[in-house]
Amino acid sequence: MQLRGGETRLYPVHKRVRAIFAGAVVVDTVRAVLVYQGGRPVPAYAFPLDDLNAELLVDSEHVHTDEVRGPARHWTPRAGGREAPNAVWSHHEIQSPRALSQMALIDWAAMDAWFEEDEQVFTHPRDPFVRVDVLASGRHVEVAVEGEVVASSQRPLALFETNLPARWYLPKLDVRMELLTPTDRVTTCPYKGKASYWAVEAAGRAHPDLAWEYEAPVPEVARIAHHVCFLNERVDLRIDGELQPRPKTHFG
Repeated sequence: MQLRGGETRLYPVHKRVRAIFAGAVVVDTVRAVLVYQGGRPVPAYAFPLDDLNAELLVDSEHVHTDEVRGPARHWTPRAGGREAPNAVWSHHEIQSPRALSQMALIDWAAMDAWFEEDEQVFTHPRDPFVRVDVLASGRHVEVAVEGEVVASSQRPLALFETNLPARWYLPKLDVRMELLTPTDRVTTCPYKGKASYWAVEAAGRAHPDLAWEYEAPVPEVARIAHHVCFLNERVDLRIDGELQPRPKTHFG
């Protein structure tokens, strides 16, 4: 969904959505909407004020004015001896879209867990306008780092995700795993799950966080489990012998 800067649209969803903080439910609703705003790369959830757990929310004196949505009233969730300062807010004076004035937004990162129905969702809401396809391929994929070949496969899985470069997931038997060392980095993706990373030893030095694996991906992309993917932006990737241009993304 392409929006102009400052333009806001609401998209109703029909999932049960819950946010958990310190073991308590901050919101539990089947009336959430996705909020899209021009200039922001991912949507956010907004919730009817009546569906918030008012017993957990403490009025905040925090003052915040969004240049598009106007002033916001804030609340701080408190539960289990913890608090998330100003993590819930409502733009009560917004004129367009007016429906948003009766809804609240929640800082995704301030919550301990989010669920759509009974499945945990990571990083941000799943966008219905984003598609992820995993396709088996017979193309020859070769990965080199500073001239040293670290992987070569004729049975890759190609992952295509809206607005991102194609990613090539290779069986571990086709990767020189002796060159890979686990790092402490872990990332999450709403469409794939939780990834762990490796440094790659090549040309006499370690290249940190250059490859990753989803050990237990979400069911929709289960086939990529126990496959290794290299960051296209920082390796030389050849497909059927042809060197691919390195994509320019915020991941590189």
